[in-house]
Amino acid sequence: MSQKPKIFIRTVLSTACASWMLMVAQGSLAADAATVNGTVSEQTKTEVAAIDSQKKVVALDDEASKSLASYRQMITEAQSLKGYNEQIDQQVKSQKDQIADMTGQLAVIETTSREVLPLMDKMLAALSGFIGLDIPFLPTERKNRIASLQSMMARADVSTSEKYRRLVEAYQIEVEYGRTIEVYQGKVDDKTVDFLRTGRVSLMYQTLDAKETGYWNAETKKWVIDNSFKESMEKGLKIAKKQMAPDFIEVAIHTPLEVK
Repeated sequence: MSQKPKIFIRTVLSTACASWMLMVAQGSLAADAATVNGTVSEQTKTEVAAIDSQKKVVALDDEASKSLASYRQMITEAQSLKGYNEQIDQQVKSQKDQIADMTGQLAVIETTSREVLPLMDKMLAALSGFIGLDIPFLPTERKNRIASLQSMMARADVSTSEKYRRLVEAYQIEVEYGRTIEVYQGKVDDKTVDFLRTGRVSLMYQTLDAKETGYWNAETKKWVIDNSFKESMEKGLKIAKKQMAPDFIEVAIHTPLEVK
């Protein structure tokens, strides 16, 4: 009977010891779990921070790349603008030279205009006087041309160059008359006739029925009937109308008088 309490006490101690050891073990496990959780948490924070840092690095790298590309583009544009500005400077210099040259030319033109206008008036007066003294071929056409020139000279809306061109053109027409042969119709003493102009040395006529032939007497300023030129006149008319090949014809020519 005396041995049973010892066994119970030993059993109780064993149970208590096991419980204590279990508690110690559980405490140790709990402590290890807390340590592991803390370590994992710190590792996670570190990794998150590393990811954030990497994102920032990538963002900064992209920004740097964009800044570099923008810088290079600006350099290219600056070089392009520099070249463009150099070309503009050359063009401006050229335009300034042209302006200076044109200014000088305008001064010369103004002076020339003052000198040319009186000269053109003299030329027109000389042409009008020449036509008045010439044989009377195409009288209406030539007088109208002179009247048109006189009217144009008084107009302010016509440039000096245009006036001069028209005047020279009239001179050229008169010069051309001197080396051509021409036939046209007109009136002599109310009779319709064919006129034959040979240069400006002879002006002859013939009625449409060929019964009367005559010529202009430059000395008396009158028409003279002379049927001896009938055949020559008919031949000349055919040549002028291109109905016959060019050939020699006899025409009435006023003999110049000797001037003493």
